[in-house]
Amino acid sequence: MDRITIIGLGLIGGSLGMALKAAKLKNVEIVGVDNSWDTVNAAKRRGAVDIVERDIGKAVRDAQMVVVATPILAFRQVFEAISPYLTEGAVVTDVGSTKSQVMQWAQELLPAGTNFVGGHPMAGKETAGIESAAATLFQGTTYCVLPSATATKSAVELVSGLATTVGAEPYFIDIEEHDMLVGGISHLPLVLAAALVSATSASPSWDEMAKLASSGFRDTSRLASSDFELVKGISSTNQAGLVHWIDAYLTVLLDFKKALVEDPERFLVSVEKAREARDRWLSGAYKRLGPQTEIPTAGEQMAELFMGSRLANAMKDQGERLKELEKGPRKEG
Repeated sequence: MDRITIIGLGLIGGSLGMALKAAKLKNVEIVGVDNSWDTVNAAKRRGAVDIVERDIGKAVRDAQMVVVATPILAFRQVFEAISPYLTEGAVVTDVGSTKSQVMQWAQELLPAGTNFVGGHPMAGKETAGIESAAATLFQGTTYCVLPSATATKSAVELVSGLATTVGAEPYFIDIEEHDMLVGGISHLPLVLAAALVSATSASPSWDEMAKLASSGFRDTSRLASSDFELVKGISSTNQAGLVHWIDAYLTVLLDFKKALVEDPERFLVSVEKAREARDRWLSGAYKRLGPQTEIPTAGEQMAELFMGSRLANAMKDQGERLKELEKGPRKEG
């Protein structure tokens, strides 16, 4: 029986396990590891894993794939802990929202012969923990795949297969480009939500404002409730990207302010352009389209991948991307 070990059973790790279990993979067992007994017991109760384990060495021994789903700043410690126990040729991946630092740690700490393929599912909630996990969390989302320089093609196919099995679409992207882009569309919104709450709640009138606040304030400030460890990891490992986008936002905000005071018509034009841009995004205009053959069921696809079949046989539109890996990293816009 093949083994997938998930280290960290919070929102993403727990949801990943639940999605894999829902796929009804044949001859694959899901092993879950977490430093909290309450969490591992909840993961087992919710059907996220087949086996729970507190000993990380036992958990990864003989595993064909290891998924690290702890907070980002714990990755280094996890890589050090699993290194002596990994099977030759094992595939190690992660679900962290930043990549440059993670890839460096993997290169430094994982043993030769290990295939590290970075991963980042573009999915989440403002609430953390196994109780917020859901098998449908990744449905219809983009799953970034970032192979290390030494990862084999079959390892990349396996991580791509993991993404499609849980309902996401694999997307190959350069490491530095990834961190800069997600800094704008994922990390900046978190900062903006926190700034909004900070600015309004610091007002002497906050008690009265809070009574009036409704869906608009709730929706805009949602990410201010994000898990602290997530925020800490992002700010520590993608500081440059985050600062870049904060500067860009401040430039636009000051321009909006100036237009509102000096030229209200220009202000309205700017707001309308923003609305149009958002509507275009919501319409799916930026989704990648391409020919696609009939895809096997998730269970069949993952089982075949473990036996060495190629993901390209199931998804021809990914075939050319996988071939490009032999020539070096490829940037996606």
